[in-house]
Amino acid sequence: MPTLPEFAGFPPEAFDFYARLADDDNNAREWFDANRDVYERAVRLPMEALLARADDEGWGDGKVFRPNRDVRFSKDKRPYKTHCGAVIAFRDGTGRASNYVQLDAEGMMAGCGYWELSRDQLDRLRRAVDDQRHGTELVRLVDAARGAGVEVLGSELKRAPRGYAADHPRIELLRHTRLAASRRWPVQPWMHTAEAYDRVTGLWREAAPIAVWLETHVGAAVEPRRPRGG
Repeated sequence: MPTLPEFAGFPPEAFDFYARLADDDNNAREWFDANRDVYERAVRLPMEALLARADDEGWGDGKVFRPNRDVRFSKDKRPYKTHCGAVIAFRDGTGRASNYVQLDAEGMMAGCGYWELSRDQLDRLRRAVDDQRHGTELVRLVDAARGAGVEVLGSELKRAPRGYAADHPRIELLRHTRLAASRRWPVQPWMHTAEAYDRVTGLWREAAPIAVWLETHVGAAVEPRRPRGG
C-alpha cells in the first residue's frame, strides 16, 4: 500500500464532487466510476491522511466509511452516499465515545459521542440522567458546550420515556436515544489546508467532557445495538 501523504486539507474538487453526486442523474455507478479518480484523490486519500495524523497523535485508529449506501431496507435506492464520513472508536467494544468527521457539498462536520445505543446502554443513560448528581453534571456539560457554539444531538423521542415523568427537570436529556456533540462549518478556505485537522480535533477536545461522562456512566454495550434505519 502506498505511503499516505501528509494531511494538507481537502481540495475544492472534493466539495464539487459531492455537489455533482447529489444530482440524482449522477448518483449512479456509471457516473461514479467515471469520476472515481476524483473521489480517490480529493476525498478518500485526504480523509485517510487526516485519520493517520489523528492516530499518530493518540486519538486512535480510524476508518473511512465506504461510499456505497445500504439500500436493502431503504426506499431511497440511490447507490452512493452524498457525503464521506470517517470515525474513530466505533463499535470497538471498549465503550469509548466515537470521534467523527464528515465532508459533503455544504462543508464539513465533526462530532463526538455515542451515535448508537443498545438497550442496556440506553437504560444506563436514562438512569444516570435521572440521578440528581450525575444528571445535573451532564446538564452543566451540555450547557457549557452549547454556550461555546457546539450542538448537542440526540433528542428524538416526542414524549417522556416509559417510567419517567413528563415534567422531569431533565426531560430533554431523558428523551435522547443517543448523545453526541457536533459542530458544522460551511465551505471555507481553511478546509483546503492543514487547518482543517485543527478544527476537527478542536471539536473533539471541546466534546471530551461529555465523552468522559458517557464513558463513565453508560459504558460499553452488552446487548446488540438498536438498529437504525436509512
